[in-house]
Amino acid sequence: MNDKLTQAEVNNAAWAACDTFRGAVDPAQYKDYILVMLFLKYITDNWNDHFETYRKQYGDDDVRIRRRMERERFYLPEGASFYDLYEQRNEPNIGELINIALEDIEDKNRSKLEGVFRNIDFNSESNLGRTKDRNRRLKNLLEDFNKPALDLRPSRVKEDIIGETYIYLISRFASDAGKKAGEFYTPAAVSGLLAKLAGAQEGNTICDPACGSGSLLIKAAESIGSDNFALYGQEVNGATWALARMNMFLHAKDAARIEWCDTLNSPALIEGDHLQKFDIVVANPPFSLDKWGADSADTDQYNRYWRGIPPKSKGDYAFITHMIEIAKRQSGRVAVIVPHGVLFRGGAEGKIRQQLIEENLLDAVVGLPANLFTTTGIPVAILIFDRSREEGGANADRKDVLFIDASKEFTPGKAQNVMEEDTHIKKVLDTYAARAQVEKYSHLASTEEIAENNYNLNIPRYVDTFEPEEEIDVAAVQADIARIEGELADVRAKMSGYLKELGINA
Repeated sequence: MNDKLTQAEVNNAAWAACDTFRGAVDPAQYKDYILVMLFLKYITDNWNDHFETYRKQYGDDDVRIRRRMERERFYLPEGASFYDLYEQRNEPNIGELINIALEDIEDKNRSKLEGVFRNIDFNSESNLGRTKDRNRRLKNLLEDFNKPALDLRPSRVKEDIIGETYIYLISRFASDAGKKAGEFYTPAAVSGLLAKLAGAQEGNTICDPACGSGSLLIKAAESIGSDNFALYGQEVNGATWALARMNMFLHAKDAARIEWCDTLNSPALIEGDHLQKFDIVVANPPFSLDKWGADSADTDQYNRYWRGIPPKSKGDYAFITHMIEIAKRQSGRVAVIVPHGVLFRGGAEGKIRQQLIEENLLDAVVGLPANLFTTTGIPVAILIFDRSREEGGANADRKDVLFIDASKEFTPGKAQNVMEEDTHIKKVLDTYAARAQVEKYSHLASTEEIAENNYNLNIPRYVDTFEPEEEIDVAAVQADIARIEGELADVRAKMSGYLKELGINA
C-alpha cells in the first residue's frame, strides 16, 4: 500500500482508537494512553521504514546497518517496538509488558526521553480496570493502532500530519473532558492570535512558563516562517509535561527545552543565579491560582515581586510579573491571556498594575469573546507588554496603550465559540499593527487618560460599544394601536353574528 494517508484519515483513525476507553475511563486519564501509544507507533514506524531503506542500500551488511540505525532520532531497543507488543497482545500481563518496553525505550534515549513515560502506567488497575478488563482494553488499543490508517511510516505519512494529529487529539480530549482536562490546551485560534501578537522573529528565543502540552509554543514557532528559533517551556504537572515533550518531538522540535518544575516557586530555566532571559514570552497561565506561593514571595531569590506581592488567592500578577522579568530588557515582548479581573481589581493588584503602566511597559489590551475555552465560559483578555518601550528601548517614545474590544468577534459553536482566522483574528491583528482607532472597536489611550481612570484597564472605559436604541415614534405607535383595536372590534362583531346564527348566546 503506497498511497499517502491524509490528515483526516489519520485523525479519524486515532480518534476511533479512543472507543476502547470511552465510558469506562475518564478522558482526563485515557488521553495519556492514547497519546503515548501514538508516539510509540510513530517512532516504531520511522525505525522500521529507515531500517528497510538501509537494508536495500547495504544488503546483508548488518554492521553498517546497525551503525546507521544507532544514529536515529530515537533508538528502538530489540523487543520494545509497537509490533513486538502487538504480537503479545493476548498475554495476561500485557500492561506490564508495555511498561517494560517504554522503560527500555526511555533508558536507551535518556538524553531526550528521560522521565517522559514515568507518569503513565499501562498496568494500572485504578485507571484501566481489573486484569480481565484491562487486558481486553489494551488488546483493543494495540489492534486499533495496527490498522492501515495508522501506518505512520514516512513513506506513507508526511511528518507534519502526525504532529497535527497529536494536536487534534489534545483538542478533542480537552473538549470532551472540559474543566477536568482542558487546562493543558489553549484553543488553536487563540494560540495563533496570541503568537502573532507576540511577534516572534527569526533568531528569537521563545518561552512559555506555563506551557501545558506545548501547543502555544509550537504556534509561536510556526508564526516565524523558518527554523531559526529556540523554544523553552516550563510545566508543573508531570503528565502534561510529558505530553509537551512528545508534542515537540512529533513536530520536529527536538531541541526544545521543556522543564518539569513549579515556575513561580522553583523555576528551572535559570543561568547561574539569575533567571534566563528571552526575546518572546507567551502564556495562558491558570486563572486566579490560589496558594501560588505568596507566603515566600517576599524572599524570592530572583526578586521578581519588587513591584508588589500579588494576593495569596489570585496568582495572575505573579505569572505576569514573572513573564516580564524573564523578557529581555529594552527589547523583550510578553503576550499573556488573563481573566478580566486582572484589568480592574484593586489592592495589591491595582498597585502592581499602576507600576507597570508608569514603567510604560503595557502596549495593548485585547478583549476576547466569552466561551472560547473548555475550562471557563468567561470572556478573557490578552495583555501585551513591550520592554522596548522602557527607557533606552527603541519604542521608548510610545506613551499610549491600544484597547481593542473583540468581544463580539466570533462564530457560535456547539460547545465553544470560535474566532475565525480570516475575519475575527485578522481584524484584531490589522488593528493592532496599525494601532488604529476604530469606532466601537478600538481606542488609543494616553497614559494620562489611563491615570485619570485610576489605572483601571476595564475595556468599556476606553471603547464605547453602546448602541443607542431606535427612537420610538409615539404618534405612529398610537395610530397602529388604534388600527389594531378597530380590526379587533370588526372581528368581535363578526364572531357575535356567527354565534347568533348557531343559536349560541355569546
